[in-house]
Amino acid sequence: MRRASAHAPGRINLIGEHTDYNDGLVLPVALRLGVTVETRGSDDATVRLTTDAPIAPREASYNLGDEHRDGTWVDRARGVTAMLAREGLPIGGFDAEISSDLPLGAGLGSSAAFAIALLRSVSELFDLALDDATSVRIAHAAETNFAGSRAGLLDQLASVYGRRSEALLIDMRDHAMQSIPLAPTIELAVIDSGTRHEHATGGYNRRREECEEACRHLGVASLRELEERPLDTILERLPPPLDRRVRHVVTENARVRSAVAALRAQDEGTLGELLCASHRSLRDDYEVSTPELDRLVELAAAAGAIGSRLVGGGFGGSVIALALRGSAKDLAGRVLNGYSDGRLVAVVP
Repeated sequence: MRRASAHAPGRINLIGEHTDYNDGLVLPVALRLGVTVETRGSDDATVRLTTDAPIAPREASYNLGDEHRDGTWVDRARGVTAMLAREGLPIGGFDAEISSDLPLGAGLGSSAAFAIALLRSVSELFDLALDDATSVRIAHAAETNFAGSRAGLLDQLASVYGRRSEALLIDMRDHAMQSIPLAPTIELAVIDSGTRHEHATGGYNRRREECEEACRHLGVASLRELEERPLDTILERLPPPLDRRVRHVVTENARVRSAVAALRAQDEGTLGELLCASHRSLRDDYEVSTPELDRLVELAAAAGAIGSRLVGGGFGGSVIALALRGSAKDLAGRVLNGYSDGRLVAVVP
């Protein structure tokens, strides 16, 4: 039987959180960590999955054409094969071995990395010749239309197009991309809080619904249309908490633009201030932080971080801490001396 193997990376988002589904700006960086999927064809119409990740179930199977959600990670695979069928792309049964060094549910894009790696491996196995744009679209449909998490396209785009040594400025309105080199003077510690989120059953979907409700109040198609309007006047027209949600999205887009300018100027001080401002906004206006994430950000500041914030959708997961090149690992050690449930996941780049 034929075999195929593919890898896809996770990501951090330097800044630009909860802006992707609002046609906003994001600034992800790919990680060395990721997901590898090895597939082998079979003679039947059954998909058999095994994983080395610390998640249940470790083994699962289902029949093609009979994909039904059960609320586990297997829904991402079911979503991929169901979306391939919807696209008219024929595949047969296969066995898949999934290995990952990317923490699950840590706000680092693990679900998207799995879907992209699976699509790449299946595409090679069955000669589908999927291009990158198609892989992004199918992986996103598997996450949203099938698994039920109404996330934006950030994670899929970052997993396919992201690079480890530079940030990728993505305008989610038209998916225009621009590489922004990371300054040689900085690096980032990625620290996992040990607390977990689940987008499809947590507050993530509610935040998107609130943004859509705000758009209806304001008569706009997306919050991106508010960029050139006086913010105070806009907020006066909205009831709470919609006013706070809109304030975060509009000011976060502005912070992304300022972060790009700071990276280009190699101004790590301004970049750090922007990360801190982003965290305050996510905590106070978007209300997606947790006591654990706030504690890690406080510890990072006390340990000498230039700036720090939660990364990913929130409700658990990880933080990033900006440091001078060569000092992030030691900084993370000082942070974790005051927080025993976390761990250093990566140093970027």
